[in-house]
Amino acid sequence: MSAIAIHPEKLRDLVAAALGDKARSVTVALGEVTAEVPAAQYYAAMQTLRDAPGCQFEQLVDLCGLDYSAYAEVGTEGARFAVVSHLLSVSLNQRLRVRVYAEDDDFPVVASVNPLWSSANWFEREAFDLFGIMFEGHDDLRRILTDYGFIGHPFRKDFPLSGHVEMRFDEELGRVVYQPVTIEPREITPRIIREENYGGGLH
Repeated sequence: MSAIAIHPEKLRDLVAAALGDKARSVTVALGEVTAEVPAAQYYAAMQTLRDAPGCQFEQLVDLCGLDYSAYAEVGTEGARFAVVSHLLSVSLNQRLRVRVYAEDDDFPVVASVNPLWSSANWFEREAFDLFGIMFEGHDDLRRILTDYGFIGHPFRKDFPLSGHVEMRFDEELGRVVYQPVTIEPREITPRIIREENYGGGLH
């Protein structure tokens, strides 16, 4: 028989008490609890969330990178890159989101939680590959979705739509080669075509 899900406000208070000064904030929005922790406390906070009575988040079900660079345009200040994890306690039937910001925009680094949850392995590799976020302590941090010769991190907001390089098979060399892209960069703007009397109803 599964446990009855705890009320979000109660879970928020429980997580805040367990984390103490390891958390910057623990909030509830749309019925979901989010804990934000500083990079220096990230690993210790995650270990607490896994092991503390009343938390017991045995599973890491998702981990992804985020690039907040566009938020500067609307006046939001802060670090550019973040890592967001979703934790699940099967035994207590509760979920938690954890956000940590990398302190350095030019070289984003956070601790790896792979020693705590083995499911973090490929998730962290994906965030490294697509966003360029480094995970300190990960013992096999290499690209997972792009090729070994790929340049850049394609989910960064400033990555060009057409990329930096393209690949093709060279008949003379008998192998795949990389070269600078030959496609001219362009903005894709949707075209709206209105029929005559569009929206005017039937006459």
